[in-house]
Amino acid sequence: MFGKKEDIEKEIEKVEGEAISSIIDATMVVTGELSFKGKTRIDGEINGNIKGEHLILSKEGKIQGDIKVSSFICQGTFTGNIDAKILTARRGSSIQGKITAGSLTVEPGASLDGEIKAATRELQSKASLQAPAGTDKTPATASPKKAESAKK
Repeated sequence: MFGKKEDIEKEIEKVEGEAISSIIDATMVVTGELSFKGKTRIDGEINGNIKGEHLILSKEGKIQGDIKVSSFICQGTFTGNIDAKILTARRGSSIQGKITAGSLTVEPGASLDGEIKAATRELQSKASLQAPAGTDKTPATASPKKAESAKK
């Protein structure tokens, strides 16, 4: 368990030091699926599902849809389901929906409304089964009901 915390801290440092490779401008509205590699910042509005590595939603940004990313820093408004290894909800942000995260940080002043599943043994074992960074293989995820019945 000690090593897991150190791994998460190293991942956070890596993400913070990485340059932003894509930006959705504040004047843009995107409807549909969005997939990316690297670090992406959204200043505009996304209506659709997102899959990628490191996502930043700025204070002006809005997302309505589901996301599956390695890390998500939320400063804006999000409605949908989140599946992230690392999730940070910054002051002033608003998240509505189901949250599944290996590591969850919520700053005072952030608003969360929905179901939260964070830092559970199931999530930690799922994270250890994920393919190494840089590969396109994504493990299948099971719903909580299926996961519970598989444990029996």
